[in-house]
Amino acid sequence: MRHLHSSYSHRGGAMAGAFVLLLPFLFPSLFTSLSHASPSMLSEWNAPKPRHSRLLKSALQRQTLNEQQLWMPLANQGWKTCAESDTPSTLPEKSQRYIQVFLDGGLNQQRMGICDAVAVAKILNATLVIPHLEVNPVWQDSSTFMDIFDVDHFINVLKDDISIVKELPDDFYWSTREYYATAIRANRVKTAPIHASANWYIENVSPILQSYGIAAIAPFSHRLAFDNMPKDIQRLRCKVNFQALVFVPHIRALGDALVSRLKYLPSESESSTNYLKDVTDSRIQQGNGKFVVLHLRFDKDMAAHSACDFGGGKAEKLALAKYRQVIWQGRVLNSQFTDEELRSQGRCPLTPEEIGLLLAALGFDNSTRLYLASHKVYGGEARISTLRSLFPLMEDKKSLASSEERARIKGKASLLAALDYYVGMHSDIFISASPGNMHNAVVGHRTYLNLKTVRPNMALLGQLFLNKSVTWPEFQEAVVEGHENRQGQLRQRKPEQSIYTYPVPDCMCNA
Repeated sequence: MRHLHSSYSHRGGAMAGAFVLLLPFLFPSLFTSLSHASPSMLSEWNAPKPRHSRLLKSALQRQTLNEQQLWMPLANQGWKTCAESDTPSTLPEKSQRYIQVFLDGGLNQQRMGICDAVAVAKILNATLVIPHLEVNPVWQDSSTFMDIFDVDHFINVLKDDISIVKELPDDFYWSTREYYATAIRANRVKTAPIHASANWYIENVSPILQSYGIAAIAPFSHRLAFDNMPKDIQRLRCKVNFQALVFVPHIRALGDALVSRLKYLPSESESSTNYLKDVTDSRIQQGNGKFVVLHLRFDKDMAAHSACDFGGGKAEKLALAKYRQVIWQGRVLNSQFTDEELRSQGRCPLTPEEIGLLLAALGFDNSTRLYLASHKVYGGEARISTLRSLFPLMEDKKSLASSEERARIKGKASLLAALDYYVGMHSDIFISASPGNMHNAVVGHRTYLNLKTVRPNMALLGQLFLNKSVTWPEFQEAVVEGHENRQGQLRQRKPEQSIYTYPVPDCMCNA
C-alpha cells in the first residue's frame, strides 16, 4: 500500500488550497496585476476562476443532509435480470458463411456494435468473426477485441447461440481491413442504413453470403434497429452485453484492487499524515466501505463538440474552434444558440465545478470517497481544483495504483475506459457529468442489476447556474427536489431508444 501514501499525504493542504482558490474574490486588488501578464505566460487554455463563487463559498461550509438516505441501496422495483430467452436456443450446424464487422468509436460504442454483430450473425445464420476495432482518430488507440475482452469467455457464453471464430479460415485470408480500404469490393456492405431491420439484412446481405461466403460490414455502428425485432434476438443482444462481454483478467484484477482501496482507507499507522483524521471525524466510520464513482466527461473532444463556453476566455474559444475544424472538418460547427440558451436547455456538459456543487447539494460531504473516472480532463488539475476543494478524498487511477500496476494500460484509452467502467460497476453510487456512450452503457448495466445511479437533471442545473442571485439553500432545495426520482428508478424503453441504456422490458422479467 506504499503507493497510497503520496496520494493521501498531498491532501494535507487541501483545505488551505480551497482558501487560496477563493483569494481572488476576497482580495481582488492583489490579483489585478496578473491581467497584464505577457503573452508568453499564456497558453491555449487559461484556467478560469470559479464561475459560481457564491455557491462555492457556501458549499465549502455546507452541513450534511440525508447522509443515511444517500447511501441506501435501491429497493426491489419489480423486475429481475432475464437475458436468457424463454425458449432454448438451438445452434444449427456450423455455418461456412462468415460475417465480419469493423467498429468505429470508443470502447462503449464498440461494445454496442459487438452486441449488434452477434444479433446480425444470428439473423443470417452465419459464423461471426471476432469484430475488428478501428483505431479511434481522437484517442489513437489500437487495442483489439482480445486486448480488452475475455475472448474465450465471450465464445463460451454464446456457444449455444451462434458460431464464433477468432480468425478466418485460410480460404478467406484475403479478407482484411487493408483489402477493403484499397478499392470497392463486391462483398463489402457499406450501405446498411442506421437502425436497419432484420429483414433488411436477410434481403441484402444473405445474397452476398451465398455468392462469396463472406460479407464484411463497414461502417457498422448503430446499424441494427431496436424496435420490431424478434424477442429472441433482443434477448440475445442483452445476453451479449450483460453476460458475454467481460474484461480481460488483468483489467478485472486491477479493478478489484482499486475498489478495495476505495472501500478501505489505510489505518493511521499506514498513513503518513493525520489529515484524514482531522477532516473526516466520526462520519468516516459511518460511511466506511462506500464510495461514489463520478464519470467526469470533460475532455477536449467533448468540450469542442459541445460549442458551450466554459470560462476559459478567447484563448480557449479559439483553441476549441481550431480543434473542431481539424478533427471534424466542418461537420461540427459552432451552435446557432447562445451559451445561455444552450445551458437553459440542458445541452452543456457540467464542468468539474458544477458537478461538485451538484454532489454537495445532494448531501455528499468532505468525507465522501469519490473516484474520478475520466480520460484526460481538459485544463488538467487547474480545472479540477474546485471539485477537489469540495471533495478532498477524491481519487483516480493514478492516485490509487502504482505506475507498475498501470503499465499494461498506460496510453491505451480503451483499457483505461474499461478500468473505469469496471470500478463504476462496483461503486455504491454512479453519476456522470453529462450524457454520452460511457454514461449510457454504465447506466444501462447498473439498471439491469438494480444499482443506484444519479442522472443529473441537466436543464434544471443549467437554469440554476444561470441564476447568479440564487442562494445556497434555494439551490440545494431545488437540486434535491429535482433529483428525487433520478437515482436509479427504472424507466421502460420507449420506441427507438437503446436496449443497452434502457434494458426494461427487453432484457428483464417481472420479479
